[in-house]
Amino acid sequence: MVSSDQRRRQLAREKFERQQRRREETRRKARRRNAVVAAALAVVLAAGGAVYASVQLTGRDVDSVDTAAEPSSVPSPSASSPSPSSSPEPSMAVDTKATYTMALKTNVGDLAITMDAAKTPRTVNSFKHLADRKYFDGTKCHRLTTQGIFVLQCGDPQGDGTGGPGYNIPDENLASLGKAGANGKVTFEAGTVAMANTGSPNSGGSQFFLVYEDTELPPQYTPFGKLDATGLKAVRAVAKAGVEGGTGDGAPKKPVTVEKATVSKK
Repeated sequence: MVSSDQRRRQLAREKFERQQRRREETRRKARRRNAVVAAALAVVLAAGGAVYASVQLTGRDVDSVDTAAEPSSVPSPSASSPSPSSSPEPSMAVDTKATYTMALKTNVGDLAITMDAAKTPRTVNSFKHLADRKYFDGTKCHRLTTQGIFVLQCGDPQGDGTGGPGYNIPDENLASLGKAGANGKVTFEAGTVAMANTGSPNSGGSQFFLVYEDTELPPQYTPFGKLDATGLKAVRAVAKAGVEGGTGDGAPKKPVTVEKATVSKK
C-alpha cells in the first residue's frame, strides 16, 4: 500500500517530469524557428542587403530567462507571453520622477525591491498596477537556477513559467549595465531584479528574476530594481537548499510563495 508521503513524492516527480518535457518542447520549437530565421537572413545577405539582426537561441522554458547566442545547455531567464495581447498595458499612473518600493511578503522572509521610475517608468507602472490588484498574492517562485546563471524566478500566477498578465511591456534601461563583452554578455550583479521575457524584444509580462550571485547574461532583460540585503540573504538560503530532483534548474527544493505584494512610493 502506498503511503501518503510516497504519493506526494511521486506527484512531485511527475510534476518535475512534465516541466522538463515542456522545456524540451520549447527548445525544439526555438531550434526550428532559429533555422528559419537563419535561412531567411542568408537569402537577404546573398542579395547584397545590409542586415543587422540578433538571433535568439532559447535555452529553457521561462520566463524562465532565455539568452541570445547562448548554448541550449545553458539556462536563461525566459517567459511565455500572451500573443496577441488580450488586454492593454495599464495607463501610466506612477510618478516618473520618484522611487518606489515593491515589498514582497514571502514564506521565507520579507523581500524589499527598490525601483526607480525615472529609469523604468512603464515597468514600475505595471508592477504597481498588478500589485494593487493582488495579482502576485499567493503565487510561487517557480524556477531556481544554480548552474550557469544564478537566479530565482517569480511572478507567474500559473506557477510553471507560462503565465502572464495578458499584455506586454517594453524593454527599458538596457544600456545601464554597460557594454557587452566579447561573449555578448554583461554582468547582472547580485541583488539585481530584472524582467524575464520570451527572448523577443518588448515581450516582458509579469515574470521577473532575482539575481542572488553575479550572473552573465545578454543585455536584453530590463533591470528595474535592487533587492535589499535581507531579501538577498533569504534568496541565497533558498538557492543553498537546491533544486528539486537534484538538478541545476527547476523548482526550488525550498518552496517560495509570495503571500502579499505591495508597491508604494518612497
